[in-house]
Amino acid sequence: MTTAAPPTPPTSTGSAWLTRLRLNTASRTVQRDLGNAAALHRRVMTLVPDGLGDSPRSRAGVLFRLDADSVGAPVLLVQSRIAPDTSRLPQGYADARTKDMSALLAALRPGLAVRYRLLGNAVRRCGRNSTAGRWKQAIPLRGEEADRWWAERAAAAGLALRTVFSEPSEPLTAWHPAGRGITPPAAAKSSGKRNEDQVLVPHEATRFEGTATVRDAEALRQALLNGIGRSKSYGCGLLSLAPGSQDR
Repeated sequence: MTTAAPPTPPTSTGSAWLTRLRLNTASRTVQRDLGNAAALHRRVMTLVPDGLGDSPRSRAGVLFRLDADSVGAPVLLVQSRIAPDTSRLPQGYADARTKDMSALLAALRPGLAVRYRLLGNAVRRCGRNSTAGRWKQAIPLRGEEADRWWAERAAAAGLALRTVFSEPSEPLTAWHPAGRGITPPAAAKSSGKRNEDQVLVPHEATRFEGTATVRDAEALRQALLNGIGRSKSYGCGLLSLAPGSQDR
């Protein structure tokens, strides 16, 4: 008896889809997912096939970001290298619309003006002898330090930044099973456990918005497809682009 191989994601850099989910906040399922970044990640992964083997998020090229403001319903953006199946969402979960990103990826060229948005995990990791925290502890960056974090990654992603607006976002809180080597940051220890077997861990996030010019189109395509920075499983790393003005 043979075992079927897991689905293989497309290899072409032009194959990607962006799904916009306008969430129904009256749904109890949505409410539960919004309170747990790990649960939201699991929900997002239902849009792509099962059986993707190790690192299914990376294998399917899944990135996501929750955009919420004081006006209207929150919007969950999901990008994937495999065409999503929104019928796998619970009934009444969201209004879903999907578009092929091929035209956007093909249109990128040096000198193109764009507007961008990124929710990034702007942190620095403590070294063994650090006095700022324990080894490998993530220290959130704020203000100019956060802007430098983004500037370095934007340059590597083929963008020449023109303007930057950044602000800390609420931490992306995720409940993890206790006893699996996950140690909550010192600031989260007071959160304790839920049901005595889960521990709450916040993942820091900073929202970056502004304008830029494309410097290296291929580097930018790779950054769009692969995401930027850490904590991609919790809603960070999805870079969004829109046409910008050539005016300076």
